[in-house]
Amino acid sequence: MTSLANTILPQPPPHDLLEHEIRTLAQHQRWAEAVSCALRGYGAEILGFLHAVVVDPTEADDIFSALCEKIWRGLPGFRFESTFRTWLYTVARNLAHDRGRARRWRNRWLAEAAGSGIFEVAARVRSTTAVHLRSGTKTHLRKILDMLPPEDRVLFVLRLDREMSWNEIASVLTDDSDDEVDVVREASRLRKRFERVKAKVATQVRAIAGVGVHAPRPSTE
Repeated sequence: MTSLANTILPQPPPHDLLEHEIRTLAQHQRWAEAVSCALRGYGAEILGFLHAVVVDPTEADDIFSALCEKIWRGLPGFRFESTFRTWLYTVARNLAHDRGRARRWRNRWLAEAAGSGIFEVAARVRSTTAVHLRSGTKTHLRKILDMLPPEDRVLFVLRLDREMSWNEIASVLTDDSDDEVDVVREASRLRKRFERVKAKVATQVRAIAGVGVHAPRPSTE
């Protein structure tokens, strides 16, 4: 199956240097700079992820605003036991399931972040990502993605487009569990589920392409 990489979402920069920079700023309690750094580095891919898994672009933007507020307030308590990127996806996924709260937080974020520098970075991310998303064509694979249930859509994007490891995906979908055994077990379950989703998508792609699906052979039993 053709990967979604480079077809739907802005692709992230190299992660190691970015993770180190965010962690160093946080260790020196330079919270606003750390959040701005994270948004510059990961903001486009997170917003692109939200646009891929949330059908309504306005809701995706509201959730992104709520995420900015969440990481701004939550960074001092973040222990860096996972990567910052994994935490961002966990927060984004959870907020996507609580869209009413995301809408309520949007106005609070706009009021509190104004003038902090973070607001301006978030606005630039939103603007440049919107241009990227408008310029892309809606491929057959994107149409299939839109037909998937929300949880399968998240799984599909994280694995094929974001190329996350199974343990990273399990951490995102289990609220970044501290229990390594739980993460490994969930990773195994998600891998099996992904294979089922991939088979379903492949069938739909063939159908859209006009190849169709062979009818099952009559039983000889």
